[in-house]
Formats: sequence, structure tokens, C-alpha cells
Amino acid sequence: MIILETAGLSRTVDNKILVTDISVKVERGEVVSIVGPSGAGKSSFLRLLNRLDEPTAGTVYLDGLDYKTIPPTQLRRQVGMVLQAPYLFPGTVSENLRFGPKQHGQVLEDSRLHRLLEQVGLPGYADREVTRLSGGEAQRVSLARTLANSPEVLLLDEPTSALDRHAEAEVESLLREIIATEQLTCLIITHNPAQALRFSNRSMRLEAGKLVKFGPVEEVVHV
Repeated sequence: MIILETAGLSRTVDNKILVTDISVKVERGEVVSIVGPSGAGKSSFLRLLNRLDEPTAGTVYLDGLDYKTIPPTQLRRQVGMVLQAPYLFPGTVSENLRFGPKQHGQVLEDSRLHRLLEQVGLPGYADREVTRLSGGEAQRVSLARTLANSPEVLLLDEPTSALDRHAEAEVESLLREIIATEQLTCLIITHNPAQALRFSNRSMRLEAGKLVKFGPVEEVVHV
């Protein structure tokens, strides 16, 4: 079943083409890697998928529904994103995790909060100030905060590239486990061909804002 579809998705800013005419279909529960050289439009494409940026042409369908009919705040709950460098709000870990549900009049119960922290390998961190977190810990909290919204689709923009080698291995292992356990649909940008092979079954290759290949990861990614 198709959960996410892009139709002629494009974005041009100040006459510069960032993304042009990308049409793909992603199945529910599928993990798709996005590869290509720097400046190829990978992050620009990902940001269009939950309207962090607006397309100048084309659209995205989520569960068959044109995403322009979905309020952006609701869309970003359904299509969650974890950025390359974690951005956390000042305060405690628990305050960060409760933020998303609170914006929609919901309460993140203590039991679910603690389960999320256990899931990302941070039990007992609820009352810790975010200023006391390491880079790897902050990225885990960023992931837990995204998961607190119960997304259908998870967007990952090079989620381990800002970490040292040890933290990178830990966070990657954690992400792969959570994606499999939760059966999440996931699109992940990576510059690491081996990581793309570990994560995904299909891969998109972008060059100069264009989709040049989309298929089995072994055929798209060259190690």
C-alpha cells in the first residue's frame, strides 16, 4: 500500500532550481535512502515532504490525500523529521518530549514518556536538563520527541553525521531497531553508502535537484 507519493514535486528559489519534477511512490513500512553529491537537493526534497518548505510546483499525497489539505502542524506530526544537528528547546528532556502533544491539546502520559526514553536508551533522563546532554544523547532525545507524536512517516536528514564514531554506531543501531519494531515508513538521507545498504531496501539518487535513479539499493548505491 502506498503511503507517500510525490507528483511533479519541485522547488525554485530566486531562479535557482533546488528540486525539479520528482515523482515517486513509497510503500507503507518501506525504508528508502536518499543519496547523491552535496548540493544535489536531498535536504530540500526532504523538507518539502512535511512542508517545512513549500513546493513551487507539484504536491505530495499522504495516504492518498493531497497534503495541502492537511494543516501543517498536523502534517508534521504525521510526517516527523529528525535533523542532522538536534535542536532541543531549553529545559528538561521531559519538557521537550511533552511539547508536541501539548500543542494539540494532548498530554504525554508519564508511562509513555518513560517508555520512549527506554526505547531510545535513555532511561532515567526525564528530568535532565538538555544542556547536560552529549551530542549522541541529544540526538536520541530529538528522536524520542519526534516519536512522541506517533508519526506515520519518519524523515531522517543525515541523523548520525554530526556524531563521533562511537555515538554514530549507537544511534544508527537504535534507529534501525526502532524503525523495524514500530514498522515505520522512513526516508533517510545519507552520504555513507554502507549505511544506505544497512538501512534501506530501495534508494533514490538525486543530482542537481533531479531524480536520476530510483530502485533497489544495491543497484543505486555503489560501495
